[in-house]
Amino acid sequence: MSILPSASPFRRPLAGRPLAPIGLGCMSLSWAYGERPSEEDGIALLHRAIELGYDHFDTARLYGQGHNETLVGRALKGKRDKVFLASKMGIFASGEKRGIDCHPDTIRAELEKSLTLLQTDHIDLYYMHRRDFTVPIEDSVGAMADLVREGKIGAIGLSEMSADTLRRAAATHPIAAMQTEYSPWTRQAEIAVLDACREVGTTFVAFSPVARGALANGVRDPQALEEGDIRKAMPRFMAGNWPRNLALIDRFNALAHEAGVTPAQLSLAWVLGKGEHIVAIPGTGKIAHLEENIARQDWTIPADLTAQVDALINQQTVSGHRYAQTMHATIDTEDFEPA
Repeated sequence: MSILPSASPFRRPLAGRPLAPIGLGCMSLSWAYGERPSEEDGIALLHRAIELGYDHFDTARLYGQGHNETLVGRALKGKRDKVFLASKMGIFASGEKRGIDCHPDTIRAELEKSLTLLQTDHIDLYYMHRRDFTVPIEDSVGAMADLVREGKIGAIGLSEMSADTLRRAAATHPIAAMQTEYSPWTRQAEIAVLDACREVGTTFVAFSPVARGALANGVRDPQALEEGDIRKAMPRFMAGNWPRNLALIDRFNALAHEAGVTPAQLSLAWVLGKGEHIVAIPGTGKIAHLEENIARQDWTIPADLTAQVDALINQQTVSGHRYAQTMHATIDTEDFEPA
């Protein structure tokens, strides 16, 4: 039985489509958080997501070096019309080509590969995964605008880019979405991007809205995470910062318990409560979490609870940056001054 039927009137706009405010980040099915599920289990999870009312899937070429797009494509055979499909290009992490490349020719070539892997003739929302500082943003957006006119993509998105970059891009072609990390313990978007999105009519798509599992009561001991889990290299999960962050998490969990929701549901409600132009795309490889994340997406967080979360977990109280310095250098999003 669907927890939230797809006919529910509770919707938010993305690229001109009214969608459920919580979509599905598909990355966990291929990469980043330990061992990937089997293909059978991954497809079963994606099918269950559709049954539950998820109507927005987010993937990228980077995730598993094409594995994720391939998996999503197979899962959507015969179901493509049920899902608003987003993917991304621009980051190369294997083979001879490494780094970020959003040159117009690369954008077109990468799209054709994605269409093949996804087994579709169009992608509803296509993102530049990161800013390519060697190419004017106007040139990259212009190339994507050509793909919109050709009907190969429905709309253009940006990921981890600044308010200034968004405004420049939007002056070239409407930008449907800006995808950036956002949760109570990652607040960089509040510096300028959230307001810029509202200003130019862009939906803000929050990834890692439960803080990479930390605010879903999913991490107690980062050292026990599986080999290859990217959180082991993130400062907030390292030994020098984790004890202080875990103390915040325990208090956050208590707030959720008092409110009658799970920690993940509280974090998601907090994110959605920060603006009607915001949608969230939590990821998971477990069906139980999939069900949990969407079960209370129609719950509005009370203002006093939002204030309590804000006071507890914020830029001043969280220990460590969200990324290591090498990764941080690739991000265009505004950042806080070092403490």
